[in-house]
Amino acid sequence: MPQTLSSTSMFTPCGFSPHLHTSKEGEQGGLIFQDGNLTSASLDALIQHLIPTTDYYPEVTYIFTFLLSSRLFIEPHELLSRVCHKCIEQQRLDDPVLDKARIRKFGPKILQLLTEWTETFPYDFQEERMIGHLKDMIHRIAPCDEAYWKKMNQLLQALNQKLATLSHGQEGIVKISTAVSDKLVAFKTKPPSIQREILSVCSDPYTLAQQLTHVELERLSHIGPEEFVQAFVHKDPLDGTKTCFSEQKKTSNLEAYVKWFNRLCYLVATEICMPAKKKQRAQVIEFFIDVARECFNIGNFNSLMAIISGMNMSPVSRLKKTWSKVKTAKFFILEHQMDPTGNFYNYRTALRGAAHRQNKLTSIVIPFFSLLIKDIYFLNEGCANRLPNGHVNFEKFLELAKQVGEFITWKQVECPFEQDPNIIHYLHTAPIFTEDGLYLASYESESPENQTEKDRWKSLRSTILGKT
Repeated sequence: MPQTLSSTSMFTPCGFSPHLHTSKEGEQGGLIFQDGNLTSASLDALIQHLIPTTDYYPEVTYIFTFLLSSRLFIEPHELLSRVCHKCIEQQRLDDPVLDKARIRKFGPKILQLLTEWTETFPYDFQEERMIGHLKDMIHRIAPCDEAYWKKMNQLLQALNQKLATLSHGQEGIVKISTAVSDKLVAFKTKPPSIQREILSVCSDPYTLAQQLTHVELERLSHIGPEEFVQAFVHKDPLDGTKTCFSEQKKTSNLEAYVKWFNRLCYLVATEICMPAKKKQRAQVIEFFIDVARECFNIGNFNSLMAIISGMNMSPVSRLKKTWSKVKTAKFFILEHQMDPTGNFYNYRTALRGAAHRQNKLTSIVIPFFSLLIKDIYFLNEGCANRLPNGHVNFEKFLELAKQVGEFITWKQVECPFEQDPNIIHYLHTAPIFTEDGLYLASYESESPENQTEKDRWKSLRSTILGKT
């Protein structure tokens, strides 16, 4: 019987273990090895390599890598169908009289494969066809051992519970408000402002950084590893009829997380541009600098980058009189940490340090998400999915699995901070300005400096406030 492994057991203390070793070089059963590592194979050979037998079980690294990348070539329900068909054929599960001794050796292995699939890629099993294949497979082996019925019920119960938790969590996330509040600029000169501001909701930078970390980890927890692959699905050149997932790209959680980052950028800029007085604006800037520093200390690089991006938006950066009142030394240090020079060398160094701490202390690592997506995009674009001979470029997918595997490790950390519903609600629902609204608020705070700015100010006052 194979060792029972959780969905995270494919990760070593240093991250993902990318090497699939064999004692031989060259070709084995259609699989091409180089320096002891699987580098390429036909899709059929890779599917066969996934299928357990009475005396073989695939390495967990291989299972994760292939289940992650195979959806570029074959839809999950079709892959599971082919796996089950081959198992039925190879183990002679259609025979009138089953070889019970053989199936008792094979059964635990196929159950383990199905368990790992449901644990790591639960969203695949939202399709009825997937559940149908899974049940059919277990029904075929169950007559040989009553324990298989119990295993199936446990597997389905765990799967349903996980899907229900994910679905409930998605519904429970505070919906991001799409309402914009450009007309609130009109109230800038009428204190006290009718607009609630962040400092009235939370005046402690560390507390806000903790609540931002809550939001980040909650949203990350819903992103399935397959979304990173499905975001870049192209037509398979060997299949002239369709693109996998042509009906829809199943990337809704990933897209929602990117929208959250954009909202946080605009929320920061709105909070800075809204106050009527220079002193208040400077106070808000210094507050967000402290929040950003606390995010860095926690390991929340995504919120950190969103805050820096919000403060670097043109409507905010042009407020020279406001910035003159700000102690900017801490801000420049944070900017240096997130400097894009050298492909974000400083950030990547800090990320490695945070990841190392996580392995030691299970602390938090929330990567700058847009850069993670960019890294995966360039890996995908920079290497072909198939080699000239039609083989799947498995070497590429091992690297992809390494990057996605690290992300899985990071997103599974439970947030250690107590949740404050009021702050989290504010972060998701507080009205924000559009880009035009930000510019108008900025010009109302500090007058335009040149004719171009004056013309834009006049236009914005007319379109947003109805003033000339």
